Amino acid sequence: MKKFIKYTILAILILTLFIVGFIIFEGYSIYKDAIQKVSIQDKVASIQEDTNYLTYEEIPKDFRNAIIAIEDHRFKTHNGIDLIGTARAIVINLSELSLSQGGSTITQQLARNMYFTQEAKFTRKIAELFVAFDLEKNYSKNDILTFYINTIYFGDGYYGLREASLGYFNKEPSELTLDEMTLLAGIPNAPSVYALSNNPDLARQRQKQVISAMVEYGYLEEEI
Repeated sequence: MKKFIKYTILAILILTLFIVGFIIFEGYSIYKDAIQKVSIQDKVASIQEDTNYLTYEEIPKDFRNAIIAIEDHRFKTHNGIDLIGTARAIVINLSELSLSQGGSTITQQLARNMYFTQEAKFTRKIAELFVAFDLEKNYSKNDILTFYINTIYFGDGYYGLREASLGYFNKEPSELTLDEMTLLAGIPNAPSVYALSNNPDLARQRQKQVISAMVEYGYLEEEI
């Protein structure tokens, strides 16, 4: 009986390693295919060529801080993957037998915006990681944050902060109030849910989470 249990456990471990290896191999293949078709440098160039592109300095500091606080508060210290956030997401996903928790960093989200769909697949997540590592290797944190803010979707057809600022408030980003910035920062988590034209009340609820995160991580002294 003990031998049976031992061999069963060994077989499960071997099978698990095989599955994990296959997923990593498939994810790497997806990554290589993507960057061979369009290099990361070319993708970045296309982002920067957009007429609504904002440089790091043109993005209000409070908005930059709001995005980091609510999306990835360890952004400045990780190398593209947040091990703590990923571990927590894995535990939740295994308990729910789903991929409902992504645990994605800002860098991973940028990688997804640049190359992949929002479809929840393990192989896509692995491919996303390889692109994220490339981004962290070749660009500064300020660059990555800038690219991300210029590519995130804010609902109602608005991509990037400038489109969202003009579309929702008829203002340039530099003219946004802190209230407007924290409202916008909450939308990318679920644009169809928090888009201001569809669910302003839900957007305000999400805004409270943004402000609380900014206070918690030291970007605001007190809630507005």
